[in-house]
Amino acid sequence: MKKISKSKKGFTLIEMVLVIAIIVILAAVLAMGIGAYLNRAKAAASSVSLHNVSISSVSAEVDKEL
Repeated sequence: MKKISKSKKGFTLIEMVLVIAIIVILAAVLAMGIGAYLNRAKAAASSVSLHNVSISSVSAEVDKEL
């Protein structure tokens, strides 16, 4: 009988698939977190824009009265 040598260096297919699966899961979690952050940023930007429009309209009304 031949002895199977355990001195081979490298990764098995199962190890590579597991590593890729873990990377994909981490990327998905990161993408969801970034998506939520971008939605909050867009909402804040819209709020600031609405505030600026209301201030400019009030300012225009005050200028008309003067």
